[in-house]
Amino acid sequence: MKIVMAVIKPFKLDEVRDALTRIGVQGLTVTEVRGYGRQKGHTEIYRGTEYAVSFLPKIKLEIACPSDQVDKVVETIAAAAKTGQIGDGKIFVTALDHAIRIRTGESDAAAL
Repeated sequence: MKIVMAVIKPFKLDEVRDALTRIGVQGLTVTEVRGYGRQKGHTEIYRGTEYAVSFLPKIKLEIACPSDQVDKVVETIAAAAKTGQIGDGKIFVTALDHAIRIRTGESDAAAL
């Protein structure tokens, strides 16, 4: 089992969710986060005054999936979230040692 964690632009959330649903992903966790990458934020002008925006709004997705489905999930997220512009985001994959469904007590792959 693996956890796929993706940080994407907020306006791409619906596209990514729909694409993941089409490939059979049954659940995901979404968190609103703020951060920056290589671009180190940007400047905006508000009422004639220039402001430095250091942390940009992003969406963090977390998907627990079987190991054999990871490549398809990563490809789907990358395709659906891509705009071709700086700040499209990142995808991270980490191992998931143990999972338990609280309601039924099922564990590991059955809990996903």
